[in-house]
Amino acid sequence: MDPGEPPPAEGEDFGYRLFPERRGEAKPQRSFLGTSLFTFNHKCQLMLKIALDTNPYARLLLDAMKYSGCTVYKDRHFACEECDGCVGGGFDVATSQIVLCQNNIHHQSHMNRVVTHELIHAFDHCRAHVDWFSNVKHLACSEIRAANLSGDCSLVNEMARFKFGLKQHHQTCVRDRAIRSILAVRQVSKETAEKAVDEVFDSCFNDHEPFGRVPHNKSDAKFAYRDFQNRDRYYANL
Repeated sequence: MDPGEPPPAEGEDFGYRLFPERRGEAKPQRSFLGTSLFTFNHKCQLMLKIALDTNPYARLLLDAMKYSGCTVYKDRHFACEECDGCVGGGFDVATSQIVLCQNNIHHQSHMNRVVTHELIHAFDHCRAHVDWFSNVKHLACSEIRAANLSGDCSLVNEMARFKFGLKQHHQTCVRDRAIRSILAVRQVSKETAEKAVDEVFDSCFNDHEPFGRVPHNKSDAKFAYRDFQNRDRYYANL
C-alpha cells in the first residue's frame, strides 16, 4: 500500500494485501486474541506519542509539513492496525493516513524509524504532484528518499543486519531497500524496480529536503531540526 489510494481494480492490489483492515476485513471479537490486540494497540499508541513528541526526525518532518500547509494531527493522520507479513507501516493516500503495524512494531527505535519513513512519503505527497500508481519512478524516488533520510540505512541498523564493510555502503543500502519497498507494494518485476530506482537515484538520493543533509543519527537530526527552525524564523521575518 505504501502509498495507497482507493483499492484498485482487479489485478493490481498496490500492497493492500498487507493491510487487512484497509481491505474492509472485520476486526477480531474481544476474545483472548482480541484482548491481545487491544494491548498491541495501546502499546502502539504510546510509542507513537513518544515518537511524535521526542524524536527529532519526526518533529522536523511535522514542522516542515505544517510549514508547507499540510498540518499533521495524531488522531487523524495515524492509525495503529494489524498487518500481514513483516511490514512495519504504510502511507494511505486515500485517507492521508500513516498506518503503523501494531503487531510488528515492538520497540521504540523501530517505531521511530517507521514513523519517520512514512512521514517522508507524506511530506513528498504534500509538496509534489506524485503519481504513486502510474509512474513507478515517482514511487522509486520517494522510496529512495525515505531509505536515505529516515535512518533505515544507519550504520547501527546495518550492523544489526550483519551488513557492513562495503564501499559506498550507505548508497547500496538505500538502493536495495528502495527496490525491496517497490516490490512489496507493486506487482512489477525486479528488473523494472531496479531500472526505476537506477534512473532516478542520483537526483533523489541528493534531495535532502526538509533535512538539508543526510541525518545519519539522532545528533544529525537534532542539528537539522535546529537549522530548519532557524530557517523558518528567517523566512518569517522577511
